[in-house]
Amino acid sequence: MTSTSGAIPPILLVGCGRMGSAMLSGWREQGLAPSVAVDPAPAAAAFAGPDMTVVADAGAIPEGFAPAAVVLAVKPQNAAATLPAYARFAPNTVFLSIMAGRTIAGISALLGSSAAIVRAMPNTPAAVRQGVTVGCPSPNVSTPQQSLCDRLLQAIGKVAWVEDEALLDPVTAVSGSGPAYVFLLAELMEQAAIEQGIPPDLARLLARQTVSGSGALLAASPDDAADLRKAVTSPGGTTAEALSVLMNPDAWPIAMSQAIAAATRRSRELAG
Repeated sequence: MTSTSGAIPPILLVGCGRMGSAMLSGWREQGLAPSVAVDPAPAAAAFAGPDMTVVADAGAIPEGFAPAAVVLAVKPQNAAATLPAYARFAPNTVFLSIMAGRTIAGISALLGSSAAIVRAMPNTPAAVRQGVTVGCPSPNVSTPQQSLCDRLLQAIGKVAWVEDEALLDPVTAVSGSGPAYVFLLAELMEQAAIEQGIPPDLARLLARQTVSGSGALLAASPDDAADLRKAVTSPGGTTAEALSVLMNPDAWPIAMSQAIAAATRRSRELAG
């Protein structure tokens, strides 16, 4: 799907936490029609502006406000207590949920069977508009509603769609949790550099810039990751020596496979 031009239509944003505020920033960059955000935290008032009214609870939403989409960005554990207050907006709007682990069926039970629901899994690089989000629509989501959700999610990075909701569990394991794996890599490279005598400040610079620069190269290149790896690896050189350790079947290959499987399993457990 492709985004459309013009200002983003009125949105009701439920939750102004890290991901909700990242999405709001992205929408504002594209132009946002007067919208409403609901968040009881005093700090949420900082998000108010000509295009956004911030209120503490659903009862304070201005009378007559008709959002094109209700974006559910609350903590999953708060869903049961929070979502029923927004059921009144169904079926005239689409609900876009970024609550990890909350299934379409579970959300529908709180909003009513007439609610059109899109469940999505973004990741934290959304804060710098470099995220990737996978969405899954319920059967009663219309094409225009899905297109709107696609546009809302494109404001924070790339978007892909699946029809099988079960795929969101391994998606969560790969991309939702994935930034933590990358940050761990940078952390371990920095520690190892210090162990080899490199000063801490330089070790941090080398580790962070190598990880971020390699990611940028990967994003810009049409080549497979394996081909880029091989291009850096001279036979008998230093890189080959390091990879002989990392690519030992008992090292990175099995560790990553087991990690993704464990995260997928946990995602399914949390979803019930």
